Amino acid sequence: MLGLGGVIGAGLFVGSGAGIALAGPGIVVSYLIAGALAMCVMRMLGEMSTAMPASGSFSVHAERALGRWAGFSVGWLYWFLLVVVLAVEATGAAQIANGWLPSVPQWAWVLVFMVVFTGANLAAVKNFGEFEFYFAALKVFAIVAFLVLGLLAVFGVLPDTHSVGLGNLTGEGGFLPNGWQGVTSGVLAVIFAFGGLEVVTIAAAESDDPVRSVARAVRSAVVRILFFYVGSMAVIVTVLPWTAQKAGLSPYVTVLDAIGIPSAGQIMNIVVFVALLSALNANLYGSSRMVFSLAERGEAPKALLKVGGAGVPRRAVLASVAFGFVSVLLNLKWPDSVFLYMLNAVGAVLLFVWAMIAVAQLRLRPRIERETPERLVLRMWLFPGLTWVTLAAMGTVFVLMLADDTARPQLLWSLGATALVLAVAGIRELRARRG
Repeated sequence: MLGLGGVIGAGLFVGSGAGIALAGPGIVVSYLIAGALAMCVMRMLGEMSTAMPASGSFSVHAERALGRWAGFSVGWLYWFLLVVVLAVEATGAAQIANGWLPSVPQWAWVLVFMVVFTGANLAAVKNFGEFEFYFAALKVFAIVAFLVLGLLAVFGVLPDTHSVGLGNLTGEGGFLPNGWQGVTSGVLAVIFAFGGLEVVTIAAAESDDPVRSVARAVRSAVVRILFFYVGSMAVIVTVLPWTAQKAGLSPYVTVLDAIGIPSAGQIMNIVVFVALLSALNANLYGSSRMVFSLAERGEAPKALLKVGGAGVPRRAVLASVAFGFVSVLLNLKWPDSVFLYMLNAVGAVLLFVWAMIAVAQLRLRPRIERETPERLVLRMWLFPGLTWVTLAAMGTVFVLMLADDTARPQLLWSLGATALVLAVAGIRELRARRG
């Protein structure tokens, strides 16, 4: 459920509309490509995490494979990514809540959400798991209900509907109205919606049986998420022509309105609200564990190693949420300047993290096979060929982002942030060698 809940968010429920506008019905292919890439990355990460469970997950793997500079860089970049996105989610949820109760200002809602989830994460890891389980259950129920209603509408089973068949997939310019260029643009628009799966391997380190937990999550969650994502897009572009989608409106709302579901907009608002709070909760957890792992390895202040009675790294939680509060304040005061730069600076960081996961797996797999082959409970498919193909695919995404006018600023800012962290890591490495 953590795997399902961590990745099913507002990017799917709302942001998918941008992908449909670019690719038309071909958005199904875009999601298949992006999902296959995410699936390969998670398989690699699952292989390493079952063989060597650690709360720092891929940061620890990068350090073991490539050296301290790699673990430092990946860990801090991922932490920065999570705390900035955490602020985005808190702000988004506050905007929805403010729409329901306009008398309560947006900043007050942000404060409430941050305090509640900080308290839950400070109490015990069990609280985080329970919150996330129920959040995920509601999102999964919403998508399954949408798929069922959509299929009934396609076959004309619902009242006042007639069978639409597959005509909408080939009408309005065909299945690929903007050609393969539209599909590749769609990939750029949707690939980051698969971010969040990584938290599974971080959380598994605190479970009773980390090896079994990681293996089970990686095997099942990724396939189910791909099914939900691709299935949802297939239903959306089959029920209605892709040109019927409205800018700024969730495609899910458009479809539910079209098939006569009352109050579809408010229903989806509730689902998106829960999705945002779920992601906030998961990112606060993931960021605190990542910075705690960095402190354990001497890559962050040792003061962050203080652990509470329930085994919770409380100072790491407070450090992560403190930056989250600062990010929220920046968002409220300068939404079109400082906060936008911060968002751009982390926009493509996920791809850098994924690339480091692939490189680490290339280095660690032969070592594990040689030293502890019995720990390879979960294996990457077609190693090493598919790992190299995945790396090449990520390189292609980088090139496409560089060529895309909309994505280029995000990539350049993210490369700048990555270069800065790598420079700090390099300086630390040089000082350590001289010492």
